[in-house]
Amino acid sequence: MAFDRIKSEIYMLLTEMENRPHDKWELHEMISEKLNELRAFGLPLPQDLVELEEKLSAELNVVTKSN
Repeated sequence: MAFDRIKSEIYMLLTEMENRPHDKWELHEMISEKLNELRAFGLPLPQDLVELEEKLSAELNVVTKSN
């Protein structure tokens, strides 16, 4: 099922993020793409991942504004 595959890919990206915190921009983009795939299929989004996406977006916006 597409939902399980996409969800699995997102969780693998989270593991990658823990191992490569300096690549936050790239990993944020990848997570957003996977969540957008779920949205496109009309599938429910895991709330914890939605919150993570929002948190990363906020963090990255802060970095952008301070530079």
